[in-house]
Amino acid sequence: VVSTILCALIMTYVDGVIQPPYALKSFIKIILFLCVPMGYFGVFRAWDSLRVLFMLRKRELLVASVLGIAAYLVITGGYMLISGVFSLDEAILRLTSDGGVNPENFVYISFYIALVNSLLEEFFFRGFVYRNLAQRKKFAYIFGAAVFSLYHVAMMIGWFHPALLMLVLAGLFVGGMIFNWLNERLGCIYASWLTHMFANFAINTIGFMLLS
Repeated sequence: VVSTILCALIMTYVDGVIQPPYALKSFIKIILFLCVPMGYFGVFRAWDSLRVLFMLRKRELLVASVLGIAAYLVITGGYMLISGVFSLDEAILRLTSDGGVNPENFVYISFYIALVNSLLEEFFFRGFVYRNLAQRKKFAYIFGAAVFSLYHVAMMIGWFHPALLMLVLAGLFVGGMIFNWLNERLGCIYASWLTHMFANFAINTIGFMLLS
């Protein structure tokens, strides 16, 4: 619990306050979200649980594909519904000025976020956090989803109208609960990773439309 909170806080500070170039930010995230869990697995010799995490089954991929497509449609559809109600100009400004995102590098960053960044987050929040707390299932569900949602929303403060920010927070919390459930029921990380990937592709699609 302590290492989870510390890693999330450090990454939030890097994202929201220091705001280094994207490559450096990604390197720091790899250290926190990959190396810290791997250190844990090494110290406690939990390699068997790590191997199970990456076992591939066709059924999991099918379920995850259906859920991923549904997530893509829900997120892009939700954007269509709220785009006329809330202004997203501030989010565009933060992305381009603070985040260093522009139409020239957006495609490359989008694929990194969808493929690599989603895997890092699933490995950390589900493979490391949720699975190591799973004996206390209710706490594991709530804590894992809460840290996952707060970590994402903390770096977005000031981007949106407060009501929209709360909506995003609620959506991320529900998403975190669903990802936890997928890992519990299907037994591997691929299901939640694929669903997470589609969700990120949806957000990237919205970002592309905003930048355009």
